[in-house]
Amino acid sequence: MAHFRIPGPLRRLSNGEITVEVGARDLGGAIEALDARYPGFKDRLLDDSGELRQFVNVYLNDEDVRLGSGLKAPVSDKDEISIVPAVAGGLFRKI
Repeated sequence: MAHFRIPGPLRRLSNGEITVEVGARDLGGAIEALDARYPGFKDRLLDDSGELRQFVNVYLNDEDVRLGSGLKAPVSDKDEISIVPAVAGGLFRKI
């Protein structure tokens, strides 16, 4: 089983679970399995065309899936899938 690491802002969808195990052949299937268990994840991770949302980063074993096979990336037992919401903003001030 692959493991999703759920970030703090999305843990309300997973009933507070930090990690969730899913069985799937690829990342797209893993997201489907996660959403079947905890509805709402698919809407947060994928846009209307079924692709990863622009401001959500997903890593498979510490590799950015956008730089590889994307949602078709194969997933196997003991793989770790990390969801990392993009962080923006802040103010730069010269001290």
